[in-house]
Amino acid sequence: MSISRRGILLGGAGALGAATFPLARPAIAQSEPLKIGWLAAMTGPSSAPTIGFNRGVVFATDAINAAGGVKGRKIEIITRDTQGDPTKAVNATQELISQAKVNAIWGPVNSGEALATTPIMARAKIPDLHPCVVETLIDPTKFPNAFRIAPSNSQWDDAVRNYCLNVLKVKKVAVIGDTTGYGVTAVGASVAAFKKDGADVVYQANIDATQPDMTPDMLRAKNAGAEVIVVWSVSTGMEARMFNTRAAMNWDVSFVGHPSLASGELAGLIEKPANWAKVYAVGYKSCSYDSAGKLPAKSQDLVDRLTKANVPLNDTLLWWIAGGIDAVELIAKGVEESGSTASEGIIKYWNTLSKYPGYFGNYSFSPTQHNGYPTEEIVMSEARSAKNGTFALAPGYS
Repeated sequence: MSISRRGILLGGAGALGAATFPLARPAIAQSEPLKIGWLAAMTGPSSAPTIGFNRGVVFATDAINAAGGVKGRKIEIITRDTQGDPTKAVNATQELISQAKVNAIWGPVNSGEALATTPIMARAKIPDLHPCVVETLIDPTKFPNAFRIAPSNSQWDDAVRNYCLNVLKVKKVAVIGDTTGYGVTAVGASVAAFKKDGADVVYQANIDATQPDMTPDMLRAKNAGAEVIVVWSVSTGMEARMFNTRAAMNWDVSFVGHPSLASGELAGLIEKPANWAKVYAVGYKSCSYDSAGKLPAKSQDLVDRLTKANVPLNDTLLWWIAGGIDAVELIAKGVEESGSTASEGIIKYWNTLSKYPGYFGNYSFSPTQHNGYPTEEIVMSEARSAKNGTFALAPGYS
């Protein structure tokens, strides 16, 4: 039998796997496991998203394996902690391919790492899913094996820029990122797009995420007349120091930007709750609740299942967990549909997807389009409104 997407999306009580993967069960001992490499920055300054993604990876893997695996093959997740370091990510990628002999790779989840690892996976023709947002990471000609299951940075940037210019109605903008490959690329692209739309970028900077004092850069932005600070970084420590500095300066300026601005980790890093006010992060309709506090039905079902399984939600983002679940399921479905763990079959299956119903989004791919996330699903969230990893829409949305 095939993997039932309807089961996972609409199933009622019982374990997720039992409702989702009613697969044939040949003797497991006679089958090699389906090996999925997981390039995970579990430690280091960029670990916040990975921790959430990993919860989804573990949840989905346990569910599928409990139901008998994929055509009798149990899933084996082979995790390598890259610590957010591109060099470590390269070494881990090479080891996963040549020694662990994985069938597919999920990650990295940091664009700075992915810039270094994506060409390696392309040469090895390893199916790769990732949520990294840098535009050049998706090129079906250069990297026919790489597929993105999150928005590109230009999609994020469009949402941020639209919110700043058309909802907050500001014109003078400061754009700040960290010094990772992602931070440098994102700041450059954001500055160019703001200028193209007629905004005055009065200050831009890339700051070491471990820099203890954010006062110099915040003062420069304030003295330049910035009316909003746009942030492109996954480092919650850096962001918390910026929020605390804003409060110490008595500066009533909004922060708008990267989804990590809404990470639950920030609650333990800011000096007082008020420091998190007027912070608006990239969010998604699938993970946003309405004025009555209600989520879309599919998302509420997921929250209920995660809660029942004792998966923590209050210190992370639901979309990170959902993305991890979707990644494992997409690899499993590729193997189930193609009938083998061969790279060509998995990639061929992914190239046929149209509005594949994941928890994070409905993914569509083709041989010439490997950006799978729908732009219309991106919104801005009120960062401190977290409830089970979901958020209220930012002011200005109906």
